Amino acid sequence: MKITVRDASNLDKIPILKFCKNTFSWGDYVEHVWDSWLSEGNLFLAQKQSPVGICHAFYSKSQIWIEGIRIDPNFRRQNIASKLVKHAETIGKKKKLFLSYMLIDTENFESLSLASSLNYDIFQTWNFYSLEPKMNLNYDVTYEKSLNCQFYFHYVKSWRWLPIDNETLTSFYDENRIVKSCVNGESSIAFLTDSEHFDKTLIVTLFSNSNDSALNLISFLQNFGIEQNYERIQILTREKLPNFNSLEYKISFNLMKKSLT
Repeated sequence: MKITVRDASNLDKIPILKFCKNTFSWGDYVEHVWDSWLSEGNLFLAQKQSPVGICHAFYSKSQIWIEGIRIDPNFRRQNIASKLVKHAETIGKKKKLFLSYMLIDTENFESLSLASSLNYDIFQTWNFYSLEPKMNLNYDVTYEKSLNCQFYFHYVKSWRWLPIDNETLTSFYDENRIVKSCVNGESSIAFLTDSEHFDKTLIVTLFSNSNDSALNLISFLQNFGIEQNYERIQILTREKLPNFNSLEYKISFNLMKKSLT
């Protein structure tokens, strides 16, 4: 039977979640974001007689962010994921977007192979750390009010790598969402955002130029987390961070990139 791709509806939630329970060793997050993705739109579903796969796309001014590719294990190796991604890309091209991105675990060789077959290349590698909120007054930081966005391509918002532009920077300046640490002439910068899908979760995009400035900034983040009543601090960075109490390395991801032109 032919595979068709359509927009998902709330009636699809139960059959989709049935095959999304054990995607990873720890389970899956689709059940927590389904309602949000559905309300945002662009939640695409592949169907034979019943739903066999999903993919969500987030379209910003210049790029597509592709996430949540899930295929029923009984229907894998039938190019269903490719159909879903190509469907998302077709809409992006109609919107005159130039780039498409997705994030893949560096150890997920099957998904990396899929991305490669669709002409995605590894653009950058990012590391994910968790940090426990805790009182820590051993820091000295400032709130940044002027950055050259040519040096900063993306920030992370709800696990989407989104482009940094002047409009974004202005809103971050106004809300004190960019923090700078400078130690011995070397600086580190952090962009702070709240998770849109999980309560009391702070997401930090960290650009580090030295261990000392990074440690200073991490101390601030730890204290900021407890002061602002966050339960989780998630740090995404291209650097390997130095050892720090309550800072735990989790996993690394490849940021995959494709030109749509």
